[in-house]
Amino acid sequence: MFDKKPVQLTTTAIGHTLNTGQVFSSDNQWVVFDTRNNDGDIKITGSIGVVNTQTGEEKIIYTVANQTQFGPGVGAASFSPVADRVIFIHGIRNANEQQPYDFTRRTGVAIDLKNPGQAIFMDARQLTEPFVPGALRGGTHAHSWSGDGQMISFTYNDEVIAQLAKTDASHKDLRTIGLMFPKKVNVNDTANVENNDGEMFAILAATVTENPKYGTDEIDKAFDECWIGKEGYLKPDGSRQQKAIAYQGNVRNEQGGTITEIFVVDIPENIALLDFGADIAGTTRTMPAVPRELKQRRITFSKKGVQGPRHWLRSSPDGEMIFFLSEDDQEWIQVFSVSPNGGEINQVTNNRFSVSSPINVSANGLFIAYIADQSVFISEISSGKSKRLTPQYEAPEQLNGAVVWSNDSKSVVFNRYVKSASGVFLQIFLLEI
Repeated sequence: MFDKKPVQLTTTAIGHTLNTGQVFSSDNQWVVFDTRNNDGDIKITGSIGVVNTQTGEEKIIYTVANQTQFGPGVGAASFSPVADRVIFIHGIRNANEQQPYDFTRRTGVAIDLKNPGQAIFMDARQLTEPFVPGALRGGTHAHSWSGDGQMISFTYNDEVIAQLAKTDASHKDLRTIGLMFPKKVNVNDTANVENNDGEMFAILAATVTENPKYGTDEIDKAFDECWIGKEGYLKPDGSRQQKAIAYQGNVRNEQGGTITEIFVVDIPENIALLDFGADIAGTTRTMPAVPRELKQRRITFSKKGVQGPRHWLRSSPDGEMIFFLSEDDQEWIQVFSVSPNGGEINQVTNNRFSVSSPINVSANGLFIAYIADQSVFISEISSGKSKRLTPQYEAPEQLNGAVVWSNDSKSVVFNRYVKSASGVFLQIFLLEI
């Protein structure tokens, strides 16, 4: 019935959670995972590992020295597309019962495979004044590498504003997105483990506001982004925008209801050379400002907006299409696409069932992979034709998370729970396409 049978790569009695994308090393020899056994357990998860796609060899490449039930916690690891380096969420090192792992208490840490265990803090963090341009004051997560591996996007929550919001109702902890690029940032008082220097310069990339005006493009949440194309996208005038990010933003319609639409922010080519204003560092009462050189642009104006399970936007490799989930006319969750220049929204899949997971696009731009009906599916983008690649699994050995493509489009990996004498553990399976 099925062309290929999935191969179980991992077997050890620990969790092996795959991130929602970018889990293969550049040569497809390794897949990175964290040791969560449940999605919401980053706080209590202390290790990052890799498994060899040919031999099934498992190696732990990083373990938190002082892990407790309150943190620091690690998880959601992504491989660089050009180097043997992974980045992942790392909770703040002084996590305890009073200050546990939280949205605003995490940062991006990298590990080079040749130097396992040696943490590289990627984004700088500075929690006390004077705030430093290029450093942030809260929690970065869901890190994603640009196609050339030079920049990293992330989702962000601000610790300073989160604390202010507890005593001042006019302020809210608003989720937004940002990016970082190579440029060393040194902060003040690194003896305080709330603060750390960073290898990269971090800025916010989406403007959010506490009270969006009805019927406008203002948003109070930006989230679950993707880089557009491996080398950007073509603008209507034929010029190429080398780097850009698409993201989801929550707007208010004329009736005051919340709808999630898609936005794009173009990144200047000379961003590392720009002289940003001091306001990008933020104050005790304001979020770090988005550099004025970055302008957000809404590209969808739909009735239903983005819907379905939580998922990150995905782009075709050539940057011509951005993919997302929404409801069709029969209220099934399907894959849709839109140009980064805006315009007509196109329905990609036409299944008689709903997509139930994040989505990923193959590196050759031909297929989308996802979970539906407790099976792994791929759909051809050009025709929308879908194919079930695995049996329909049942609890307690059900599928979980995303289906992620290798860099050569020849295989996918996915998570499934497997029952053993030691318990039920999330394992990694590889399936040749």
